Amino acid sequence: MFIDRITINVKSGKGGDGAVSFRREKYVPNGGPDGGDGGKGGSIILESDSSLNSLSQFRYKRAFTALGGDNGSKNNRSGKDAGDLVIKLPVGTVVFDGSTGEMLADFTEHGQQKVACRGGRGGKGNARFANSRRQSPKFAKPGDDPEERQLLLELKIIADVGLIGFPNAGKSTLLAAVTNAKPKIADYRFTTLTPNLGVASYKNSEEFVIADIPGLIEGASAGAGLGLEFLRHIERTRLLLHLVDLSSYEGPVMDRFHAINAELASYSQTIAERPMAVCLTKTDLISDSAYISDLESSFAEMGYECFAISSATGSGIPELLGYIAKTLPTIPKQLPLLGQSDLIIHRVDTSDEYSVEFEDGIWRLEGEMPRRLLMTVNLDDYESSQYFQRVLKNKGVFDYLEELGIQDGDTLEIMGYQFDYYK
Repeated sequence: MFIDRITINVKSGKGGDGAVSFRREKYVPNGGPDGGDGGKGGSIILESDSSLNSLSQFRYKRAFTALGGDNGSKNNRSGKDAGDLVIKLPVGTVVFDGSTGEMLADFTEHGQQKVACRGGRGGKGNARFANSRRQSPKFAKPGDDPEERQLLLELKIIADVGLIGFPNAGKSTLLAAVTNAKPKIADYRFTTLTPNLGVASYKNSEEFVIADIPGLIEGASAGAGLGLEFLRHIERTRLLLHLVDLSSYEGPVMDRFHAINAELASYSQTIAERPMAVCLTKTDLISDSAYISDLESSFAEMGYECFAISSATGSGIPELLGYIAKTLPTIPKQLPLLGQSDLIIHRVDTSDEYSVEFEDGIWRLEGEMPRRLLMTVNLDDYESSQYFQRVLKNKGVFDYLEELGIQDGDTLEIMGYQFDYYK
């Protein structure tokens, strides 16, 4: 099953906790602290893989969680780091933040890697907090919490040439005639339900990729038919071949041609301005050569290269391939949606590190930083509580509180613990 748009949830691994431990050996009555550090949690890494052509691997599994790091232990033994979890994506996948809609990454080449959620750092063991004045610290640092986010994955096929036109315009037949692709072909609307890719070349030219984009109809850019689902795949093509079926009874050729162009412009003006050539298809079913010549002249006056072709007989195909081979080198490859230097999509939000409120005569300090700091210390231990105060001071919390107007003797509540504030 072809899937080109899906939402997944990813979560990195928690960092292992640092250990609180003291040497306890025979003949060593006053052994020092020997708690080891926790191991690093696994990160979530996205990697592009050219062997994939759909997001169907996420159809039944949409939640991914990396392993956490091991806790530290005695004898200064550090916990084992967890391995990273690599999620493979097709080349051409664009990644968006599922909550904000922000575009985070764009995979345009095989083997690109980007970090979606960074694994939590391991916490420090109590041996790390020992110094000449604090020789027996009874506290350690817990590992960092994991990161979690929702990602919207959107696949946009990467091709050199995109075949567009109404259903049954002959796109699948042309693709089968010039490449080894074997698309489904039949005489009814929306035979093509997924983009098909094929590789072609002309004489000694470089190979180029042709994409058969599912047929568009009027109103596609507004969601009618299947158009909106596959218009995104046109974004990656360098050259558009607009196929018009001469044997169709669905209205004049020019009306159908302008209708499709109007849909492209409604979806994206950039796409509407992309280089385009016109193919008049199924000419073997038309006996009026003057009619074909008039159409070719009309399109030429509009500035389009025009080719009258028949995929059934091969008429006009060599000329079309020759034009593609000559034109593609003059068209710059489409730039990725993000710069290639944006190799990491990890974001750190420090805006809610801590906050202060004053209510009913009590100053309240809350947030991620004080919460994690309280997890680190043992407030019943003098040295640990001194460490707690020193961290708050170094973080600028006390200076900030004094700017807000806190006075000596005021009550300061930190995550449910109340203290008397003194400078």
